[in-house]
Amino acid sequence: MTMVRFGYTLMTEQASPRDLVRYAAGAERSGFDFEVISDHYSPWLDTQGHAPYAWSVLGAVTQVTERVELMTYVTCPLMRYHPAVVAQKAATVQLLCDGRFTLGLGAGENLNEHVVGRGWPSVNVRHEMFVEALKIISALFAGGYVNFSGQHYRVDSAKLWDLPDQRVPLATAVSGHQGIEHFAGLADGMIATEPRAELCRAWDDAAGNGRSRKIGQIPICWDPDRDAAVRRAHDQFRWFAGGWKVNAELPGPTGFAAATQFVTESDVAEHIPCGPDVDRIVAAVAPYWQAGFTDVALVQVGGDHQDDFLDFAKGQLLPALREAAG
Repeated sequence: MTMVRFGYTLMTEQASPRDLVRYAAGAERSGFDFEVISDHYSPWLDTQGHAPYAWSVLGAVTQVTERVELMTYVTCPLMRYHPAVVAQKAATVQLLCDGRFTLGLGAGENLNEHVVGRGWPSVNVRHEMFVEALKIISALFAGGYVNFSGQHYRVDSAKLWDLPDQRVPLATAVSGHQGIEHFAGLADGMIATEPRAELCRAWDDAAGNGRSRKIGQIPICWDPDRDAAVRRAHDQFRWFAGGWKVNAELPGPTGFAAATQFVTESDVAEHIPCGPDVDRIVAAVAPYWQAGFTDVALVQVGGDHQDDFLDFAKGQLLPALREAAG
């Protein structure tokens, strides 16, 4: 039985770069096992109000943390970044943090990728692009010069000149069996945002390794005042109600605001644990380890509500989660 690890989310959509670096140091002191960072060009909703460059923040985070593992959750290596450049960034972060980094990758969202003006391909084309990107990144991590000529990408004599001794592990985001079929053989771990046991089983079968990491994420909105927590979760996180098949397609915060205009506070509170009740949060997280996930990252909703949350996590939440997970 694998011990479940609990992580903290550096959510770039809701905090400034300086604050994110400070929260990263605080999360390590609070006892989180790992930290993940979102990689966005835009927030989901205007009310979140932020979107700094995740890789600059990561570089700073490597210098204010010593123990926690770090991870992108997730970077899209399709349009906004060329996969060869993603490989270079990941290798550099791995060197800066002495081997604590995992490169989390996904097929992206229109929200972030449309900004380079290349349109937004269909999901099948995105999966084709993602497979090629994974192959390019893996080849560069192996060392030496890489040339690649695919349907979507070309690489001409690329080489990572600063390559870490410890290869950067790859984890890929999936939402169903199609993604698992395409990506499991090219990655070291699975990323998913729903606690579905069939995803974990299918990943292990496809990867041929039941010991690979399966990393989930869940939003919570801790606050001593439950009503305030519900209002904040509705204000900043109601976009979550659309599900990833919808969330991947909408082009900007205005679209998400329009798509969720009829989502009520009660709707949000039904899916996101809100308020001070530790048992309610533990009950919401439990389906992940029950489904077979090895790692669960928590998102505390509200960029200016992190310091008190980290104190709460250290004193109450993390001990309760670890006891419940066995």
